Amino acid sequence: MRFTWGRVYFKSSALRETKREKGRQMTRRILPLFLALLLTGLFALPAAQAQQPPMPQIAHTFLKVGDVAPDFTLRSDKGETVKLSDYRGKKDVVLAFYVLAFTGG
Repeated sequence: MRFTWGRVYFKSSALRETKREKGRQMTRRILPLFLALLLTGLFALPAAQAQQPPMPQIAHTFLKVGDVAPDFTLRSDKGETVKLSDYRGKKDVVLAFYVLAFTGG
């Protein structure tokens, strides 16, 4: 080999063919592994989706504006269980729903 400013010139084409053949051999080894990994991922995806628990049904209500709210129980910020009926007629209750609160989204 002779070097000129970072380029390599081979004296014979046999050396170039050897490098090409090594590249082809590497491709022949890697390509089946890549295809096997790809097919495994494609077949595993539906199985993983099938194992997920079903989404809960959303409760439907027939309440209209001005209707009395049905009684329900929730956990307060202090960890205590609180019922809506405990406050009926005593205090005004305001419910605020923060859809993306505490979800990182």
